[in-house]
Amino acid sequence: MSAQHIGLGDSDFKVAVYVEKMPPMPYFQQLTTLEPISVGQIDSINQHCGNGWRKVFNVYAKVLFALPSEYYSFAKQASTWQQYRDTFLLQNNSKTALLFSSPELNNVQNKKTLHIIAGRTHAKNLLQQGVLNTQFTWLDDEFAIDKAQRVIVCPYFDYRQLSNIKIARLSGLVAQLSM
Repeated sequence: MSAQHIGLGDSDFKVAVYVEKMPPMPYFQQLTTLEPISVGQIDSINQHCGNGWRKVFNVYAKVLFALPSEYYSFAKQASTWQQYRDTFLLQNNSKTALLFSSPELNNVQNKKTLHIIAGRTHAKNLLQQGVLNTQFTWLDDEFAIDKAQRVIVCPYFDYRQLSNIKIARLSGLVAQLSM
């Protein structure tokens, strides 16, 4: 039986980012499915939940914009990562998801899906709980990869942890998966 995706975004996602906690708003505490966001909802979450969530959305958009354009077309949909964030990220037909549930890796349709686990601690917790069955190659203290299942662990989506230099490194790892 397959697990239910819980989070924000397109049900036909090709890039899934997994974070440990959902925004601290009553609506999200009741969330039991994957739901696309609407225009302006990111701003609403940022206003209610603070700077940490603003960073998550900004870094997510920057990551998508940095992905190799020969494999991903996110940067072709808007002129800037800010415009992409505001008009496409996590909406219907965006091919993106921000998930609060565990990665589902054995699904046949996930063979071309990119899975990014934001945060080493989150990845290690998923492994310890037995809900993530993968063979990571740890590249250093921050990055790990399982090429067969298309899973990458990277620093949490925060400017201090996932700087522009580390976003470029993440993009390079994604290119390795796409070859």
